[in-house]
Amino acid sequence: MSKNHYDYIIIGNGLAGLQLALAFNNDTHFINKRIALIDPSTKTSNDKTWSFWEQNVGQWDDIIYQKWSKATIFASNKTIDLNLHPYCYKTIRAIDFYTHCITILKQNENITFLNETVTSVVDGETVTINTNINKYTTNHVFDSRIAKDAMSRLNHYTTITQHFKGWIIKTNKDAFDPETITMMDYRLKDGNQTTFNYVLPFSKREALVEFTYFTEHTVEEHVYDSYIKKYIKDYLKIEDYQIIETEMGQIPMTNFPFEQSNTNNITKIGTAGGWVKGSTGYSFKLTEKKVAIIIANIKANQIPSKDLFKAKYKFYDKIFLKVLKDENYKGEWIFEKFYSKNSTQTMFRFLDEDSSFKEELQIMYSLFSWSFIKAFFKTL
Repeated sequence: MSKNHYDYIIIGNGLAGLQLALAFNNDTHFINKRIALIDPSTKTSNDKTWSFWEQNVGQWDDIIYQKWSKATIFASNKTIDLNLHPYCYKTIRAIDFYTHCITILKQNENITFLNETVTSVVDGETVTINTNINKYTTNHVFDSRIAKDAMSRLNHYTTITQHFKGWIIKTNKDAFDPETITMMDYRLKDGNQTTFNYVLPFSKREALVEFTYFTEHTVEEHVYDSYIKKYIKDYLKIEDYQIIETEMGQIPMTNFPFEQSNTNNITKIGTAGGWVKGSTGYSFKLTEKKVAIIIANIKANQIPSKDLFKAKYKFYDKIFLKVLKDENYKGEWIFEKFYSKNSTQTMFRFLDEDSSFKEELQIMYSLFSWSFIKAFFKTL
């Protein structure tokens, strides 16, 4: 077999690609498999943070940057304090994740990193991958690139973009409660839209302060900056601080069927595979679950993409997105009802797609309104 042939090729060394590569590395079933990861980036910068909730000790605890046991939601007329126990809310810096994964993977002589740009993927009896430098073949490719035709068809589906900018600031005096995150603060808004502030305190003097939109359209960068600046001054009551780092992002929240791009030999992963939860934009723990399913499928001689999604949760997400698209101002009302009418533990199980049918009925009842009735029948 050619030296340019691999049993598996992963395109993209992001969250999904590296989690999948680690799962291959950690399972003795794949001990003799040749695996390549292709990405033009060497992943040496801290380009984002990932946050998620989790019970007990998790497999990423060695690289957790900070964790919290309490959260607060500020609605316009109500403050909701959440005790997250038995969960913790955890944050990982991208650079720590990249370094951790790549360090482990480079110890495996059967895993190869290729700093190249993929130009085409040709499906066939084996898959051919052309890059700007070389040509490779593989039995199966896991591709994290969103197909161009998918991007052009997003408008035909219910799609909201979660877009945001955050500043990591450092103060000269104690300014934050390091035990409590601000999950959502709706007191400062950009017009009649779903926008909120999000605060992750890393210490008494350092925090990520982020302004987030759940809207159809994005805004200019200076708009985020103006709202973050106003929030720090008027709501956090901080006058003197340094901006030590910034981050920006856009996450599609959509019912687009990305999974339809999967074939017997090609599996789309990450955002390109629809692994971002449509109703929240969270992806870290969902990625962990879907990677486990892929590994189990391969070991059972099944198509890797078999049973990656649960239809009922896609349906719930679609209803939620329909309400947000038709009546975007309702976002605050939805999340306020979510967390004031249901326990945090019930909500986390629901958003993790592990809830019981009884819990799902309870959550639906808490959101009972004409808006959701209309969205329900439109979705049907």
